[in-house]
Amino acid sequence: MVDSNLLDRALAREGASQIEAGAIVVSTGKYTGRCPDAKFFVCDVLDEKTSQIDWMDNHSIETAEFEHAKKEIQEYLETREPVYQTLYAGCDSKYSLKINLTTELAWHAMFAKNMFVDRNGDTSFCLQEWSLTHAPGASSDPKVLINLHSHEILITGTYYAGEIKKSVFTVLNYLLPQMDVLPMHCSVNMNMDGSMPAVFFGLSGTGKTTLSSDEGRALIGDDEHGWSFEGLFNFEGGCYAKVISLSKEDEPQIWDACQGSGSILENVITKNGTPDFSDSSITQNTRASYDISKIAGASATGVSAHPTNVIFLTCDAFGVLPPVARLNKKQAVDHFKMGYTAKVAGTESGVNEPQATFSHCFGSPFMPLHVDVYADLLDQKIHDHNVDCWLVNTGWSGGGYGQGERMPIEVSRNIVRMIVDGMLADMRFCIHKRTGLMIPVAICDSVDEYLVPENRWPDIDQYEKACSNLLSLFEDRLKNL
Repeated sequence: MVDSNLLDRALAREGASQIEAGAIVVSTGKYTGRCPDAKFFVCDVLDEKTSQIDWMDNHSIETAEFEHAKKEIQEYLETREPVYQTLYAGCDSKYSLKINLTTELAWHAMFAKNMFVDRNGDTSFCLQEWSLTHAPGASSDPKVLINLHSHEILITGTYYAGEIKKSVFTVLNYLLPQMDVLPMHCSVNMNMDGSMPAVFFGLSGTGKTTLSSDEGRALIGDDEHGWSFEGLFNFEGGCYAKVISLSKEDEPQIWDACQGSGSILENVITKNGTPDFSDSSITQNTRASYDISKIAGASATGVSAHPTNVIFLTCDAFGVLPPVARLNKKQAVDHFKMGYTAKVAGTESGVNEPQATFSHCFGSPFMPLHVDVYADLLDQKIHDHNVDCWLVNTGWSGGGYGQGERMPIEVSRNIVRMIVDGMLADMRFCIHKRTGLMIPVAICDSVDEYLVPENRWPDIDQYEKACSNLLSLFEDRLKNL
C-alpha cells in the first residue's frame, strides 16, 4: 500500500516526478551507484567481533570518528523532517534483523518500504535489533559506517538508494555464517508448487534478475538470500532491478512491475510521461525498486526448501565459455570464489575493450569475512543436499565483443528452463577439451549450434588464444584468493 503522505512529500518537496502509470522518478545526483571505498567498520582494537573481519578487503574507523559523524548527522536531521520506520530484513524470523530506520527523504522511506519486510505488527522474534540513519545531505563525502558493537549504521553523502539495502546485507553477511547460514548475493525461484528451487548467482549484467523472473516459476527474491538448515529465505520484500535497455517483449514481468504505483525509478529518463529505458545519459546503472508482490506468482512467504540447482551466470565478453556446462563440486566452489564476468565498452567510464571482472562470492563488496568462510559453507551445503551446479554463459558467442554476437536471450532462457525442470541433468555430456567443463552433447535445435564455443569462431587459432588467456586469468585469480 502506497503511503500517500510520503508520495505527496516526494512529489512536492523532493524533486520527484510521476509517470502516467504511477511510478515515481527520482534522481540521485552525483552518485548513481555504490561508492566502493565508502564503507567502514568501527574498530579500535581487534576483539571478538572485529577480528573476524577480513581487513585485507575492508576499511576501519575508530569509535571517536563514528561518534563524531553520528553527532553531525543528528544535528543536521534536527533541521529537517526525517521519516521514522520499523522494518525487518529476513523473511525467516530466526535469522532476521529488526531495522529502526531514520531517513531524510520521503522517497528513500518509500524505497525502504519496498525493499525490507513488513511483518504487519508481528514482532515475535528477530536475531538482532539495529538502527540505520540515512542522511545523504549531511555531508558531501559518501560514507557508510557500521558499528558491530552498538548495532548502528550511518549513511551520508550519497542519495543512491542501494546503499541502504546493501549496508543491511553486509551486516547479515557478517552475522549469518556464525550460525552456519550461507548468505548469498543471488536470486531464487521455484516451481509454482514449491518444488525444485533454483539459486542464480551473477554479477550485474549477467541476467540474474531477468532469468529468475519467469512466468512459469514463483520468484522468491531477486538479489539477497540465506541458505539455512531449513532451506532458502529471502532477505528482502522487494526487488531492485537494473532497467537499462528494459523491454516489455524480453522482460514483461519486470516491465509491468516497475511502472505502477509504489514503484520507484532511479535515474531513468522520461519522455512525455513514460520512461525511456534505452536512455543511459545519466547512468548505465538505472534502477527500479518495487514490492515483490508486483511480480505475478511471486512467493508470499519468501522462503523455500533446499535448492535442487545452483546456477552461476556469467557474461563472458571474450566468447570463450560454452552457453552451459555442468560443474562438479570443486568447479562450482572455484567459480563461486572467483565470481567471474566481463565488462564491455560503454558500461563504465574508461572501459574501451572487454575487461575480466572478478568479485568473490558474486558480491565481494558486501562480504566482510574471508572468502573461504563463504566458500566452505557452499561446499558443505552442495554436499549435504546433493545439489546440481551449472555454469551458464549469457555473454558472447562466435568471437569476443566486437567480433561475435551476444548470446540470444531465448537461448539462455531455454537452457535455464531445462535446468530448473530437471531435463538437462538427464542428458548426455562430454568434456570440453579446452576448458575441462562438462557440456551437453545435444539439447535442442535452437541451442545446439552454440554448445561448442570454438565451432562458431571463424578462426580456431583465435579461439585457442582467447581461451588460454581467460584460463590463465582464472588460475591467477584462484591463486590470489
